[in-house]
Amino acid sequence: MKILKYLALAAAVGSTSVQASVLIEEKFDDGALGSRGWYDNTNQVISRTEAVPGSTGSLQYTFRAGATTPTSGGAVRRKFKETDSIYLSYHIKYSSNWVGSGKPYHPHQFYFLTNLDSDYSGLASTHLTTYIEDNGGRLQLFIQDAQNIDQNRIGQDLTNITEARAVAGCNGSADGRPADCYRAGSQYRNGKIWKADVATFTNSRGPYYKADWHHVEAYVKLNSIVNGKGVADGVVKLWVDGKVILDRNDLLLRTGRHPQMRFNQLAIGPYIGDGSPVEQTFWIDNLTLATEPPAASIAPPSPPKHLRAGN
Repeated sequence: MKILKYLALAAAVGSTSVQASVLIEEKFDDGALGSRGWYDNTNQVISRTEAVPGSTGSLQYTFRAGATTPTSGGAVRRKFKETDSIYLSYHIKYSSNWVGSGKPYHPHQFYFLTNLDSDYSGLASTHLTTYIEDNGGRLQLFIQDAQNIDQNRIGQDLTNITEARAVAGCNGSADGRPADCYRAGSQYRNGKIWKADVATFTNSRGPYYKADWHHVEAYVKLNSIVNGKGVADGVVKLWVDGKVILDRNDLLLRTGRHPQMRFNQLAIGPYIGDGSPVEQTFWIDNLTLATEPPAASIAPPSPPKHLRAGN
């Protein structure tokens, strides 16, 4: 019977058909990050006074007024097994006076790089940098792929001409979404943003008060490549405290020029390009990185209505 077949399928989907693999688990209970595979700048500040329940420490980032980087300095990185998809889970809390950058861009927080760039690659000018960050109290996904820009065809729409182009701006935008293209020295760089529709870190006491701990989840899946061309079926999903705040499945994050592109590096490197407006702090705790979301984050499809046994 069709309804029984559907219910069996729904149960299978609800139990997650793709097996998730945990890539990183980090509680930030101590400063021995290098012993657990972190590298680059492992001189990070561990707070003993701020932590989620059950934890004994957290990663602390304090910006002095006017500083572009926190007191701990540059980014700390961690390599992981190459994957087409990543699920990031972490807890975050801001100081009560947190204002971020005070601009419609920055501060950067989490970066994902791919196997097309080196272990110590710069974070901005790459074949693909995917940022998960908070701007003005709203979470966003931000991408740059400056190394893919055809620097000789700036401002030309190459989306239906060649796969040897950037997807985040300077060579056209496949989805028509506005993208940034700007000169940095002798070369151009780019950027494209997908931002949550609602503010999730607010100044008012209540469910989304920024000075309380909140659970953030992010899922990003690279788009497929079919017959040598990128297909706009990439996925991004963001949650705060279990509530979905951004859900897209029509992203183009790579072209057919790089079919073997995979995520393989996480960097945590808070950065405010114009300098921090005030002295301010935020904390990160209980970070997990996996290839897929846990089953609890994936809602099974709703059963069809008006079906009767025997249909």
